[in-house]
Parts: sequence; structure tokens; C-alpha cells
Amino acid sequence: MPSPARVTRKVSEAEAPAPTLVAPPRPGPSRTVVWLRRLRPLHRWVGVPLTLLILLSSLTGILLGWKKYVAVLQPPVQRGASLEARDWQPLHLISAAAEVGLREHLGVAPGPIDRLDVRPSKGVAKVLFRQGFWEVQVDLTTARVLSVDRRASDFIETLHDGSFLGEASRAAMSTLLGLGLLVLSFSGLWLWWGPKRVRRSTPSARDT
Repeated sequence: MPSPARVTRKVSEAEAPAPTLVAPPRPGPSRTVVWLRRLRPLHRWVGVPLTLLILLSSLTGILLGWKKYVAVLQPPVQRGASLEARDWQPLHLISAAAEVGLREHLGVAPGPIDRLDVRPSKGVAKVLFRQGFWEVQVDLTTARVLSVDRRASDFIETLHDGSFLGEASRAAMSTLLGLGLLVLSFSGLWLWWGPKRVRRSTPSARDT
């Protein structure tokens, strides 16, 4: 007959709970996954507001590319009486003729002249005014006004580079657009390449 101590020991060993297996700690996300999670909201919140600037720059850029071929955007260049520079009038007479021509067209005194665009291959000078985007083409030989018209392309250019609100807005818009496109380019490249890197390193991992 077994002793009580031996029976107690056998019962205790039989009733003892089985040892539990402790799972090893799961490794945290890789550095690639961490950067993917950080860049997704950054890419989205930079891209959404920047879309308006990109659309404005793209559409105005297309129009500026066609300005020489569409008369509505920019008046076609006229042709002067002579292409020889020795036959041309001095520029102060060309400027005066342009001011008179614009005054007669508007019925009021024109604003100051912004610049003169001399076209030797056409024998004309484009006299551009600061106000109203007006252009007056003058024959360099006879100082006769050949055309008076607005330059829609100049207004479109102010929208394209942001200068319609002043020179400060030009610098601000170009800076925002440039930095935003850099952020979108680098973050977009990482969001495209990062999942591929994760799949190569862990074949069973799904695209984050």
C-alpha cells in the first residue's frame, strides 16, 4: 500500500497546470513603414491646397505658350516702312507718337510708358504702357502709329507669376509653388518606392 506522501505527490503532479508558452515580443514597425505613415498625411495636406496654384500656373502657362499665335492674347506684329536702322527715327519721337496715339484712342492722357520693345526684323517698336496693358506699335521709319490694342498676355503673365498682387506676391507664390512641388515629388517617390522595399524585406507583409 503506497504511503500517503507518495499519493499526495502523484496527485499534485497530475493536477499541476501545464506551463504556458510566452510569445516573444513582436518587433515594431520598420523605419520604412514609419516614414510611410508620416508622409502620407503630409503628401495629402500639401497636395490639396497646392492643386489650385498648379492649375493656375498650368493653364496660364499654356495660354502664354500660344500668345504669339492667337491675336486675342497678343496683337500681331506689324511691319514698318524700312528695316534699315539708318532710316529710323529716334526713340523719343517714337515714344511721343505712341503717347499721342493712345491718347486719341482712349480720349484721356495715357499712363507712363513701361518699356519699348524694338523689333529690327519688322521695322517697328512696341511701346508698352504700365496701366491697362496697352500696346502701341509705331513704325520706326515714319513714327506712324500702326496699331493700338491691349495685351491680354501681359495680364495672364501676372497671374502666372503671381505679380498681380505686387512684386512681394510674385516671390511668395514662386516660393510656395517651388517648395510644395519639391515636397510632393520626394514624398510621392517615397510612397511609391517604400511599399516595394517593405515587400522585398518581408515577403509576407502586405502593403501598408
